[in-house]
Amino acid sequence: MSLGNTKQHRGKGILSGIAAQLAETLPDGACVQVGWHHLMLGEGRVFSAETAAHLVEPVVPALSQSWTGPEGVLLSLSVSGMSIDDTFSRYWLASAIQRIDQAVQAEFSEQKITAIQRSEKVRQALYEISDLAASNLDVATFLRRVHVIVGELMFAENFYVALYDPLQETLRFLYYIDQQDTFKPELDHNYDVSETDSSLTLQLVRGGKVLQGASADLCEQFGLPLSDEWGPDSADWLGVPMLRDGRAVGALVVQHYSQANMYDEDDRVLLGYIAQHVMVALDRRESRRRLEQRVTERTSELQLANEVLQSEVFERKRMQEVQRVLFKIAELSTSSDSLQHFYAEIHTAVSELLYANNFYIAMLSTDGRMLEFPYSVDEFDPNRQARSLSTGLTEHVLKTGRPLLINKDSVMTFRQKGHALGYGTVAECWLGVPLADNDRVIGVLAVQSYSPDILFNPQDQELLSFVATQIGSSLSRKQAQERLKLAHASLEQRVAERTRELADANIELLEQIGERVRMERKLVHQATHDALTGLPNRAQLLDRLSHAIAIAREGKHTCFAVLFMDLDRFKLVNDSVGHAVGDELLVEAGRRIAAAVRADDMVARLGGDEFAILAEGLDGPSMAEDLGRRVLAALSMPVWVAGRELYPRASIGIAMWDPRYRNGEDMLRDADAAMYRAKGDGRDRCTLFDEEMHRDAMRALNLEMDMRRAIQAERFIPYYQPIVCMDSAEVVGYEALLRWRHEVHGLMTPGEFLDVGEDSGLIENIDWLMYQRVIDDLAAHPALGYVAINVSPRHFRNDDFAERLLAMLHSAGVDPSRLRVEITEVALMDDAPKTLDILATLRANGILVQLDDFGTGFSALSYLHRFPIASLKIDRSFVSGLTLDKGNESEAVIRAIVALAGSLGIGLIAEGVETPQQRERLLALHCPYAQGYLFSPPLPLAQVLG
Repeated sequence: MSLGNTKQHRGKGILSGIAAQLAETLPDGACVQVGWHHLMLGEGRVFSAETAAHLVEPVVPALSQSWTGPEGVLLSLSVSGMSIDDTFSRYWLASAIQRIDQAVQAEFSEQKITAIQRSEKVRQALYEISDLAASNLDVATFLRRVHVIVGELMFAENFYVALYDPLQETLRFLYYIDQQDTFKPELDHNYDVSETDSSLTLQLVRGGKVLQGASADLCEQFGLPLSDEWGPDSADWLGVPMLRDGRAVGALVVQHYSQANMYDEDDRVLLGYIAQHVMVALDRRESRRRLEQRVTERTSELQLANEVLQSEVFERKRMQEVQRVLFKIAELSTSSDSLQHFYAEIHTAVSELLYANNFYIAMLSTDGRMLEFPYSVDEFDPNRQARSLSTGLTEHVLKTGRPLLINKDSVMTFRQKGHALGYGTVAECWLGVPLADNDRVIGVLAVQSYSPDILFNPQDQELLSFVATQIGSSLSRKQAQERLKLAHASLEQRVAERTRELADANIELLEQIGERVRMERKLVHQATHDALTGLPNRAQLLDRLSHAIAIAREGKHTCFAVLFMDLDRFKLVNDSVGHAVGDELLVEAGRRIAAAVRADDMVARLGGDEFAILAEGLDGPSMAEDLGRRVLAALSMPVWVAGRELYPRASIGIAMWDPRYRNGEDMLRDADAAMYRAKGDGRDRCTLFDEEMHRDAMRALNLEMDMRRAIQAERFIPYYQPIVCMDSAEVVGYEALLRWRHEVHGLMTPGEFLDVGEDSGLIENIDWLMYQRVIDDLAAHPALGYVAINVSPRHFRNDDFAERLLAMLHSAGVDPSRLRVEITEVALMDDAPKTLDILATLRANGILVQLDDFGTGFSALSYLHRFPIASLKIDRSFVSGLTLDKGNESEAVIRAIVALAGSLGIGLIAEGVETPQQRERLLALHCPYAQGYLFSPPLPLAQVLG
């Protein structure tokens, strides 16, 4: 019986007794009625006598009073069946109220004491369960003790614990005690839900909530069939879930087969607490089991690894011992005083490797007829006499030249069959191996054991055979003094040579190690330094710059700047006096820059003729500008390179640290922009990046975003400018010129966006869009003639340029001869072998190449004859200089170009012809073709087709 069901609301009994006692203080016939209303006591009334209740019920009471008693109980008192005077009634009523209050207070005190006792008992039970949960008891013992504790708190003669696996959908009973149920589950057996589908336990764990009531009612509630499969019906069935992370994974169940409402709310709450304690204990045991399993598995792995390691250690020690013994045997051939001493030392050496208490050496005589025993140590047969060759075990090894491992039974079988004669005491195990010299068997080395506890194995046979190889050669040298001396000399010479080889190899190895260390240092240096100047490279600068930015972002007060510089007119040096001179100039420039800055400033070469300085610890922009002017002053001094006096100059852009910079690349970008501003303002100066430049940069960024959208929308189109014959004014072809139809700015020419396209790398995408549009136009209009497209050096150097362009032509079905490619001298000279291959591929497929802007440089003149160039395009700067007056510089240059083209058999086109005077002069100079606004501006395809 649970403690909860032993609580009795005794209000009726106590107050009934009070009513009778109060009636005794009144005259006979008086009836006393007491009423009450309270959450704990309930609601009711009692009379001093049953008969009186019937008599006074309809009668108006002579005395009536209502009040609130102890603990908030609403009380009422009435007296009927008599008349009472006022004075008596007042005193009697006060006394009656006092007695009723005392009785109610006593009832509450008793109930509180009972509740405290129950609470203490529950607390003690939970403590015991907690202690059990922390113990190392097995699950069965643990649950048996839990059952005992639950039985002390409530009726629990029928009690079981089950676990539910929602993934496997199985139910497993860990503990099951029932006084009436004949069903006895197999503990720890996993019952599939299909087997337990009609059980209340499965409904409990699936629902995850407490279930209580008559089992028949609960089955009806869940639509389960009434069956004795899961035991007889219970009058009161109480099950609580065991929860893990809010999900039911088990159940605790108690039940009573005869008494309904056996369990109250306190029992349900208490059983829920116990269920969670049990769940924690089971989880803890499962974790402990898994941990122990992992520890066991890991221990097994470690033991196995240890056994393998021990085996390897043993084998290594064994091999070291073998090597030591072999070395010792090798030494014996030169260190032994006599042959007998040599044999004894051999015996000692073999004894260090295997059991050799019984050991002998047999040697074939010089004439090959006798078997001699120069050395023998044996427990039973210490002296072995020389004998003629027969069929003994020793002779068998000698004749076959193979080792022999044989036990006592096999020896007896050999002897019985006459295969071997018996000499001396029969051993339990005998092992003999041949001694050979230059593949000739000269003797036998044998060991034997007379104890059945000591037997040789194949590993011993292999080891002894290996050792016998060295012994055989040593024995042979010992048998002849002269040969021994020669062997000594030969051995010393070989040892000396080997020693020298090892010493040389050691020296070489040390040199290789040193070289590797030097190479590693060199590689690290090369990864962070410029190969030409030895200065830090871009990667090291960005790393240092990132560190400076990180410090600044931590809130530490710091001021630093990046100075970006570019040597003015450096390309002219390369084109005029060669790249070697240019490289010397770069080295000298780097040296001067490094000498002009402060000790803590970093000078880096970014590539080409670009340098950068990271200056930290500045007071402000003026200090950065002073540093820049100091660098310019150091650079401006004349320098002699390859016998030439050069005056290097530079333009410097300065970007000061600002929190808007996200990384070092942003600072370098703005410093680069300021450097270009310095070049535009006249070169040889410093320019500080300011807000105007920032706005320009933002405009460039916005233009780049527009450009990306325009690429997606294919808003880049070709405009066509005709190329005409100077004599007939007939159009022979066109040059496709890039235009951008901007949604805001209208039609834009390359000069307005080309720099942004090249800086962002989008120009290649734009070019390919342009090429595709031109090829599509050629396919759609066969009468259009040929069209020349411009290809940038960066684009032209791509490995797949020629193949991709030819694939586009093939896909559109356009004859490659209708397309021409225009490149500049820069593209021609950057990588001459690669350029030659690309030009040859294009020419082989019918695409002619024209050299654009010819005459602005001189680097291509010495190489021009090597490349398959179809036409030269005279730069517009020379055409614009033509006048009617003869003899000016432009005319002289054009005359030279015409002569050069004629001598090489190359076509010639003049660009930028805008006036009739220019046309007349070009005709006079025998220039055959031209293009320019005099003939037609660039036009869209529709206007070209007219």
